[in-house]
Amino acid sequence: MFNRNRFLRSIAAIASISLATGCSLFSDGGDDDQGPIVVGTTSAPSTLDPAASWDGSWELFRNVYQTLLSYSEGSTSPEPDAAEKCAFTDTSNTTYRCTLRGGLKFSDGSTLDAEAVKHSVDRILKIKADTGPWGLLGSLERVETRGDDQVLFHLKTPDATFPFVLATPALSIVNPDKYPADALREDGRVDGSGPYKLDSYSENDKAVLVRNENYKGSAERRNNAVTIRYFQDSASMVSALRDKRIDVTYRGLAADDVVSLQIKNESAGLQLVEGSGMDISYVVFNPKDEWAGKAAVRKAVAQIVDRSAISHKIYKDTVDPLYSMIPTGLTGHTTVYFDNFGDPDAEQAAKILEEAGIDEKVPLTFWYTTDRYGSETAVVFKELKRQLEASGLFEITLKSRPWKTYVGGYQKGEYAVFGRGWSPDFPDPDNFIAPFVGDENALGTPYAAPEITGTLLPRSRRESDRGQVKRDFEEAQRHLVDDARLLPLWQGKQYVAANEDISGGAQALDPSSIMMMWQLSRKTSW
Repeated sequence: MFNRNRFLRSIAAIASISLATGCSLFSDGGDDDQGPIVVGTTSAPSTLDPAASWDGSWELFRNVYQTLLSYSEGSTSPEPDAAEKCAFTDTSNTTYRCTLRGGLKFSDGSTLDAEAVKHSVDRILKIKADTGPWGLLGSLERVETRGDDQVLFHLKTPDATFPFVLATPALSIVNPDKYPADALREDGRVDGSGPYKLDSYSENDKAVLVRNENYKGSAERRNNAVTIRYFQDSASMVSALRDKRIDVTYRGLAADDVVSLQIKNESAGLQLVEGSGMDISYVVFNPKDEWAGKAAVRKAVAQIVDRSAISHKIYKDTVDPLYSMIPTGLTGHTTVYFDNFGDPDAEQAAKILEEAGIDEKVPLTFWYTTDRYGSETAVVFKELKRQLEASGLFEITLKSRPWKTYVGGYQKGEYAVFGRGWSPDFPDPDNFIAPFVGDENALGTPYAAPEITGTLLPRSRRESDRGQVKRDFEEAQRHLVDDARLLPLWQGKQYVAANEDISGGAQALDPSSIMMMWQLSRKTSW
């Protein structure tokens, strides 16, 4: 199991920062009495309704909504939050019961009870929004309440990962009086029970979070207010950090900016923390496309792509080459793509195409989004085009769209080849395989993989000790590489940059790389 704390380390203590005097990013801070802590990010929410989100909107949700389970500092296993206790009631892992804390309320003072939890889950499945997280609830049969404080989840099949699902912001508890059972909430407001309440929100600009006085949960808040600023690119975000218009940056730091922040004389008064992350980048092939639907074409692409060049030349080694859909640090990680394809080899790619009877240049259109996965995305796809065309085997056309329209395009099967990123819903290998296979998956392109969906995943979910599922996930990845429908490119690292008076940056990252804003504070002594 991935242990984030083992990997996190401070890589730059810059200018006036002195670890010897206790002034570190890891020290505790007191209550914030100097105004809100301002956090910058390039990942703006696509929606404010949890039933419509299976994306980076979770960053905001984690802080304004509450879930039955969540992660305490340093933990990679779900622990009670809105719940007082949760556990499977049977040895087969098919019934999961949670008992709520007493006196739970939403931020407006209304009661949060078992019916509110049931309502929150049921509406996800009833609405089944195109961009919603209903795919995470594939093992759920029904939700039952007993009294005001007990919720029972009855599962179709054994699923030891279900507690992890309950800990995701997808399962945020919403107020039944404000969130319709059969439709998304459209008024641009939030009524949750999280550590903060949303005081105001301006799309693609900022979210103002203030302390929720009705909160009862596991979070220990180290500040009274946080403002999240949304930026279009890394350069403007880092400029705001240097000018002290924001206090912290997270998500979307470009490689050049990370390198600059690592240089002492360019970053006076700033600090940077690097940690091993689990975000991955990969390419998806549409099996219904005339050319991308051919296994030989996909394998020829896999034979040519040079991940090391992308990681080093474009990302300046701020990401690592990835040869597995399951990232380093999780049970089941392998180097299966390297084992099968080895180093980039255009001659071998030509043989693959020749053996399939393809003797012409293969035309492919690669799609990417312009505003989701960082400033380097366009450069990466230009590099993929260069690599493939340099082989003399491909003719590549590049096209792009903003995220909001990009999603609809791949869900409708409009793209032959397209780029995606994946931030884990929870730290388990299941979450790097299950979302991408089956008739209904996160990619909008049905992927029939009966051995994975019918045997390997069900068998692994019967195992409560997640360290024992290694063989199942290694085998699942052998099936993936045989199909070459998914092509992993790189695994990201976590970077948090902050002004020198901010503490808690390292502790603020949960196992899914979501920032828990309540961990941030200003230093009270030097």
